[in-house]
Amino acid sequence: MKNLLLIIGILFSVPSLAQDIIAQDLIISDFVEGTLLTPNSKTNTLAIIIPGSGPTDRDGNQNFMKNNSLKFLAQDLSNKGISTFRYDKRALTMLKKGASEKQIKKVRFDDFITDAQKVVSYFTNKKRYDKIYIIGHSQGSLVGMLAATENVDGFISIAGPGKPIDHIILEQIGAMGANDLVESAKKTFEIMKTGKIDKNFNPGLANIFNLDVQPFIMNWISYSPTEEIAKLTIPTLIINGTNDIQVATTEAKLLKNAKEDSELVIIENMNHVFKMVGSKDTQENTKTYNMPQLKNIPELAEKIISFTKE
Repeated sequence: MKNLLLIIGILFSVPSLAQDIIAQDLIISDFVEGTLLTPNSKTNTLAIIIPGSGPTDRDGNQNFMKNNSLKFLAQDLSNKGISTFRYDKRALTMLKKGASEKQIKKVRFDDFITDAQKVVSYFTNKKRYDKIYIIGHSQGSLVGMLAATENVDGFISIAGPGKPIDHIILEQIGAMGANDLVESAKKTFEIMKTGKIDKNFNPGLANIFNLDVQPFIMNWISYSPTEEIAKLTIPTLIINGTNDIQVATTEAKLLKNAKEDSELVIIENMNHVFKMVGSKDTQENTKTYNMPQLKNIPELAEKIISFTKE
């Protein structure tokens, strides 16, 4: 009986094995480590997935936020014949290698661009793929735009802001009804735009303008997403979800307007971490940020696959 059950198990496992994808961990540089998924079927297309803000790993997770959004996206694409490479944010790699807090605080936005460019160069030099696409999520959208200027065949923005980060921060402060803090933040941003640190920022904004954080934000606000996407000469796909409570669909429309020949796709009921949710209710929406078994909305991968075949 045991042998019969073993044979039945093998027979029923064969189809899934045939659809398996090959996973390989790669070290691209001292700061970039990630996972390459390669379909069993022959492919000449690679998608490089760039994570969003914060200490986000290659799967789209953080310490207290596990949803596997980028992992599922990579798997969904690779299951349909597209190789994918996704990687950890620089700070995570540095922490794993024993970097000090002081060293990590020296990371700048430009370092993210450098990391993405090195990934592109790595695979370009391998001459394994005829087509290379960059997929940038949230903050990774702007990083991707800036890294997609050479040796990239297409760019895909998912939940990417259209406004510069200082505008977004001011809007978020204003949404709290703190007009005095908005004016204080404006003054600090103006100082930072001159290349100087504001040591006399409003204490009520310490979580934003901490002296250790200001150099990073100063670097970040020097880039405008609409200006950068307009410079791209490659096919571009802009995706946003109707139930994204972090990045509104109006941001995607700003990007679309800046690059008129781009394709805009608004996915109904998709939230910021690619899950299907019924509303923008904060509690219901953010609950999916910590549901690691919940798969992504299928339409996301479908739209990306269709775009790469055009």
